[in-house]
Amino acid sequence: MNTLIRLEVTRTLRNKKFMFFSVVYPSVIYLLISNTQNTTDRIPHTDLTFQAFFMVSMASFGALTAVLMGNSERIAKEREKGWVRQLRLTALPGRGYVLAKIASAAMVTLPCIVVVFLVAAAVKHVRVETWQWFALAGVIWAGSLVFAALGVAIGYLAGGDAVRPLTMIIYFGLSILGGLWMPSATFPQWLQNISEWLPTHAYASLGQAIEMGGSPHAKDVAILCAYFLIFAGGAARLYRKDTLEA
Repeated sequence: MNTLIRLEVTRTLRNKKFMFFSVVYPSVIYLLISNTQNTTDRIPHTDLTFQAFFMVSMASFGALTAVLMGNSERIAKEREKGWVRQLRLTALPGRGYVLAKIASAAMVTLPCIVVVFLVAAAVKHVRVETWQWFALAGVIWAGSLVFAALGVAIGYLAGGDAVRPLTMIIYFGLSILGGLWMPSATFPQWLQNISEWLPTHAYASLGQAIEMGGSPHAKDVAILCAYFLIFAGGAARLYRKDTLEA
């Protein structure tokens, strides 16, 4: 399994197009949107400026891009090319393949997170305590495992032709409705009620709680754990189904 993880990480890091969209793209959006906002206004229900609030949102968005977009399309194409069937002939167990995909995707999220932090600190002068920088990177990285599992499930759910549009719909839907592109406090109340139960909303809320000097809320942690079990369980079930049909 370790060999497969190293192979997956190496392949990802060599994919320049993927690295651009997962590492550079969130920082560009961060600068474009934060430049239009006043640096003294506070986000409703928080004590954070838009620049500080949006830093966590875009770091979360970058990690989401890396694990969700990378996993789903790659797995769907590997199934079509017979790579997954070849792996089944080796000693690698099915759960090892799924765990390797989740772990390798999560390992490439750190550059996405760190670049957004560096841009926010250097260009927009966002300042937090040293422990908060490490805590933010830790919770955003750990939370990305939820979406890595979702990416694996989508890769087994859709074929090569359908995986991209399906992933894009889920990707943009979760990003926008979860409040990664704009504070959910600006949504109508009925949409806020939906947003607070989405995994992306809970994901960004982990970091925003730390930015305000507190710890992640138990409700957000519970929501992410529940989604992880659902997505990972779904990925394992779809993997077994694909094995039986092969």
